[in-house]
Amino acid sequence: MGWYGYPKYVPVAMRRAEAKKKMEKLQKAGENVHPIGPLPGRGLIAKSFWGKAWCKHMQAFSDYENRLPRGRTYVRNGSVCHLSIEKGIAKAKVSGSEMYDLSIHFEPLDAKKWEKIKQQCTGKIGSLIELLQGKISDEIMAVVTDPTDGLFPHPKEIRFDCNCPDWADMCKHVAAAMYGIGVRLDTEPELLFKLRGVDHKELISVDVNDITDSKNTRRRTLRDDSVGDVFGIELEDELEDAAAPEPTPETAPFKPTGATVRKLRKDSGLNRGDFATEIGVSNGTITNWEKVSGVLRLQPNSLQGLEEFHKRNT
Repeated sequence: MGWYGYPKYVPVAMRRAEAKKKMEKLQKAGENVHPIGPLPGRGLIAKSFWGKAWCKHMQAFSDYENRLPRGRTYVRNGSVCHLSIEKGIAKAKVSGSEMYDLSIHFEPLDAKKWEKIKQQCTGKIGSLIELLQGKISDEIMAVVTDPTDGLFPHPKEIRFDCNCPDWADMCKHVAAAMYGIGVRLDTEPELLFKLRGVDHKELISVDVNDITDSKNTRRRTLRDDSVGDVFGIELEDELEDAAAPEPTPETAPFKPTGATVRKLRKDSGLNRGDFATEIGVSNGTITNWEKVSGVLRLQPNSLQGLEEFHKRNT
């Protein structure tokens, strides 16, 4: 214990080492751990449109302007040892003087606002593709980032709880986790929709169902597997008319987990980019796969690509 009852200062390097030990212990116990950082440099914390928009939106509120900066150092130095994002809630483990557990609760997006967003995206194929890529037109940008009717939550729609001794309304551990959400949106933008309790595929289904090219029409829309590539992720559910192939005994031996995918890639001597090309997915998808500690839930075409590569190289 330090002076006046405050916790003794613990150097960052020691915090990282202690946090790493605790995370390894949790992993051995079978828990999924998804850390944030450490982040290089002193530039922007988030890099993509989605991540930067999240941080900018949060920083715009007077409720948070003096509190969020307290978490910058924590998220940069890797103190956010775990961050999970589910429908309506983000949970984190942040290393401070001790390991603290916290949760941030988000109210679901108002149904009327969601319907308005979907209507404003109707018929805008090009703008919708740009939306998924994070390279969006001014029109769609105004829709999703509107401070009143957009996708991002307001302070009154957020509540948080941390088991640290800091009595501030927003402690530095919560602030670090809030920035961590922005970092996570860099690679998994679909989590914003999950957090707000809406389905991003409803936006896509407004006018994006299948690629259609024929001699009699110039209409071209986006397949579900293409949407996965645009996001750099794998969608868990296929469209109704895209039946998943039945697994065969020949493919059963390969069990896709983050560890087995990473081992398969390293054993083949390929970097992530070349390996992604062999499997038929994006570089970002391979990165995301290798971070998962449990069994991967993959699209049939991605699973087939992994299994075929496994056969050729084992």
